[in-house]
Amino acid sequence: MEDVWSMVHAERAALIDDLGNLDDERWDEPSLCGEWTVHDVVAHLVDTARTTRLGFVIGLARARFDFDCQNAHGVERERGASPQETLERLRRVASRTSTPPAPLDSRLVEEVVHGEDIRRPLGLTRSYPADAVVRSLRLQTRTPASFGGAKELVARVRLTAADADVSIGDGPEVSGTALSLLLAVSGRRVALDDLDGPGVGTLAMAI
Repeated sequence: MEDVWSMVHAERAALIDDLGNLDDERWDEPSLCGEWTVHDVVAHLVDTARTTRLGFVIGLARARFDFDCQNAHGVERERGASPQETLERLRRVASRTSTPPAPLDSRLVEEVVHGEDIRRPLGLTRSYPADAVVRSLRLQTRTPASFGGAKELVARVRLTAADADVSIGDGPEVSGTALSLLLAVSGRRVALDDLDGPGVGTLAMAI
């Protein structure tokens, strides 16, 4: 557990460093995460860092059990009046260890996938620790689609990481870096261009 939190905290710190050098106007650029801007995704990360098990259940009930609505409320609540205000909020929660009722590795998925949602459109790069990416990929492929995962998808393709000892699923192969595989199974179509193999078409149709 301590290892997971140390990786989560390291990812938050790295993102804060990257955002600290970002001009305010770039926070309005579209992210890879649906209709959210970079600013929205950062606000979401503040919200998820603050979320407790009880708070998640209460928030979901208030949102009438609509996950998208709950997330939207969280972004609205934590998005500051300026990028710098939101960044300061992220700094204040960077060392927290609270979590919703989900596997602890889901905190890694949040930081890595949303980190790329922010960095890729801005032309920023990060060399993520291999363990953080692999643990995130394994969790996503064990999690049902109804909870944002890709369990059903990997019943149709085999994901093979070119940079890690990871092969998951059963079907035509899709190969690429563990990070690109993680992004693809998390619904980020931009990662499809980084992948190879006869299963890429099947994967593309699924996301």
